[in-house]
Amino acid sequence: MAFVTRSLALSFALAIQPLVAQPAIITGTASVIDGDTVRVGAASVRLHGVDAAEAGQSCELADGRSWRCDVAATDLLVELTQGQEISCEMLQVDGYGRLVSTCEIDGVDLGAALIGRGLAWAYTDYSDDYVEQEAAAREAGIGIWRGGAEPTTPAAYRADSWARAAAASPRPGCPVKGNIDRKGEKIYHTPWSACYARTKIDTSKGEAWFSDEAEAIAAGWRPARPR
Repeated sequence: MAFVTRSLALSFALAIQPLVAQPAIITGTASVIDGDTVRVGAASVRLHGVDAAEAGQSCELADGRSWRCDVAATDLLVELTQGQEISCEMLQVDGYGRLVSTCEIDGVDLGAALIGRGLAWAYTDYSDDYVEQEAAAREAGIGIWRGGAEPTTPAAYRADSWARAAAASPRPGCPVKGNIDRKGEKIYHTPWSACYARTKIDTSKGEAWFSDEAEAIAAGWRPARPR
């Protein structure tokens, strides 16, 4: 159990480090990676205080039907950012080198917009900035709050996916798949990645299983991109 807890901490904790200098501003056009991450130029920017559904995660409606809340969050971020100038204030750097930032377009806070429309959770493990927007969306019963029952948070979804994949991995406790694509690029897939189930690993070809994302990154693999 201690090993599992340690692995989860390494994989899921942001390991956030404050920037030592004055907060910097990064501007430009953004390409959307997923529901809470964008790329601005060469920088990967993680939205501060926001946790959107993971790729492959679905949410339930009141009648029990499921809907793709992961896709809805990503689509909204695309809609908000497409062709627009984005301005991000960098607050911290997480354990994977992403710039944790508050981002705006024409004065619209992207984190507040996602959570206010019920398409992401306030990431209260790290910030209380958007708890009011989440409470309003919950009260209105919109987005992820349409199901009546408490929706599964991305953190719980990651933990469950991780535990099941770790138990099934041929390298015990190491569920991250390090795949090499046709172009020779090294790409890793976490258990909640959209292509995880159909990605096959052949260690004789240099592919590998990793204990966590940090190990994969250190070995030269990059994360799979959902879009």
